[in-house]
Amino acid sequence: MRKCMKITVNSIMVLVLSLSLTACGSVQSYDSYEIPKQEESKLKPVDTLYEEVTYEGIEPTVEKTIATFRSKDGLCTIEQKESYYDVTLDYEKGTPAEVGAAYAETIILAKPDYEAMMEPYLYENIKATFDVEKDIYKVIGERIDALRETLPREYREELEGFAKTFANGEQGFVENGKMSYEEAQLMHMVPDILRGTACSAMSLWGDKSVTGKSVTVRILEWDLGSEYQMCQGHAVVHVKNGEKSFTAITILGLLSILTAVNDDGVFVGELDVGTNTNIDFKGRKSYTYDLRYALEHFDNADDFGAYMVDNSSSYTYSHNLILSDANHCYWVEDCVIPKLGEARICDDTTKLHDGLVWNNPDSFCVVNSFAAAGNVDKLTRQEDNLVRFMKYDKWLGEQEKFSVTDVKEFLVSEKVEGNVVNVYSKAVFHLVLVDYATGTIQANFTGTDGVADVPTFVNIGQY
Repeated sequence: MRKCMKITVNSIMVLVLSLSLTACGSVQSYDSYEIPKQEESKLKPVDTLYEEVTYEGIEPTVEKTIATFRSKDGLCTIEQKESYYDVTLDYEKGTPAEVGAAYAETIILAKPDYEAMMEPYLYENIKATFDVEKDIYKVIGERIDALRETLPREYREELEGFAKTFANGEQGFVENGKMSYEEAQLMHMVPDILRGTACSAMSLWGDKSVTGKSVTVRILEWDLGSEYQMCQGHAVVHVKNGEKSFTAITILGLLSILTAVNDDGVFVGELDVGTNTNIDFKGRKSYTYDLRYALEHFDNADDFGAYMVDNSSSYTYSHNLILSDANHCYWVEDCVIPKLGEARICDDTTKLHDGLVWNNPDSFCVVNSFAAAGNVDKLTRQEDNLVRFMKYDKWLGEQEKFSVTDVKEFLVSEKVEGNVVNVYSKAVFHLVLVDYATGTIQANFTGTDGVADVPTFVNIGQY
């Protein structure tokens, strides 16, 4: 494994050096060249950029419950674990509005400082996205209203119950340490309104898998907050709702989808692709809520992907999805702007951009750009996307077959503070792995000290 990594990094360094040399202008003679003051080099030997990581024989941790909190009506239960909150929302015994209210009520019990975590995070994202002017909050409010109006009725009622209970009369966008009605709605629509995600993902199956069954992984890179405050709020949310049941790996309080798997084993994770544009939000839909709708209504990845593609022209921003079930693995390129391409479901047979090569059948990776030929190309022209794509391809080419343990080891092999573009970076919020041979889900959650060089994987059960 480490031999492969050295080749990968050295190849990238040669590429960068070659580009640097060809980009130079006229060359001065030695006679006219002034020798600069020598400083300590910031370059590091290749060996220092990687960890000797092994998970062989190490089972994922089953975390103990520290405390349990329940709403008065019993519709929400939150178990505080060591690194996350385990949440159960019971839609079989209450209306959506009642469940939303119960969730807010129980969060206040389980995490009294929730507002101190979430409100600063929202404003950090707002300020990173917009030039903050007096009228910008009016724009954000209009975007919230527009997206809320296109939500299915049950989601609107649920969101209303959550926001009203949490806000308790607080109104408007005021950075005061309290969650207002508007702020409590915005938190569910950050990718739709503010963006803010980077990510990568991969699937392997068939001849590339030791078991022959699929393994799908997503790494969510997110704004962790200036003081890692978001890492206080990791959550695994079990939505109990008959045939609509699913499990979301997410942020405490969030009702839309970042990463999730339903009880039929359909797994999805979203990835930003950076095709930002100024659009009219009127009549547009929230794709993060549509992911939830698809989880609740489709039992296979094909129908799920077709639903998202069919609705892509209604979304606010383009995005990628990693999507799989026990039988198929796909990525979905939801291009919402016709001049930039078309929405499509992709797999390892999809034709890629000119010059972009994937060398490993029965597998693929996804980064923050469209890869399919004909869609806008921000992959081969952007270093962070191209380097991560190349690393996945190189790593998966190092062995004939991979076990779940092998996958975990190469994914987290990079030191967080390396001086190359990392797959496992200092922005990782969570890493989620679904093993279709066993039906189990594993995750690692970044703690409040930041991303660990050797993370602990947690067993969060079966789908």
